[in-house]
Amino acid sequence: MSVPSLAQQLADHVQHLLGGGPFPQPGGWTHMGAVICDVSFQPRCNYEATLRPRLLKLQMNWPDARTVRGFQSRLAKEDLALAMKFNHAQKVATAHAITDLLAANKVDTRDDLHTWLDQQANRVALRTVRGVGPKSIDYIGNLVGRSQIAVDVHLRAFAADAGLPDLPYEQLRGVYEEAAGFLGHDRGGLEHAVWRYKSGA
Repeated sequence: MSVPSLAQQLADHVQHLLGGGPFPQPGGWTHMGAVICDVSFQPRCNYEATLRPRLLKLQMNWPDARTVRGFQSRLAKEDLALAMKFNHAQKVATAHAITDLLAANKVDTRDDLHTWLDQQANRVALRTVRGVGPKSIDYIGNLVGRSQIAVDVHLRAFAADAGLPDLPYEQLRGVYEEAAGFLGHDRGGLEHAVWRYKSGA
């Protein structure tokens, strides 16, 4: 089955279960420490119950970590696992590595990261960080206001419910993008609406 016909099948499922929208795009974060921790800690984590409250507290407790440089300075003298109450060595290491990569590329603010992600070479560079996959790249884009489809387990489950086959990441993302186009919805808004529906958030 072609991508357009799969996309129409998915769009019909969206309309049947979620209605006609509009689906607002999630706001993301302006605090770069929260952006980096969100993308680093969220895999296989209950977002609303576990991660989001910790990110809000991080913003309050580390106001100077609003920039990448400020966050990097905090990481040099404080324990991120303790600050996040999240004892997962690999996720902490991912946050440190993303921070160092962005700082080395002079990416300091939300707007800087939004622009930096325009370049495919920069997205490839992020993929070199252990723990960062294609979904993470799309997800971090949404956290800084880019409107993208980040395909996670919830979006895969929703597509399976719609009768779609198990597709590779890039192909399923393309189907969701086509479906958003058919429906006239913002891509990030559609992604978030599907995520909230399947996650029960």
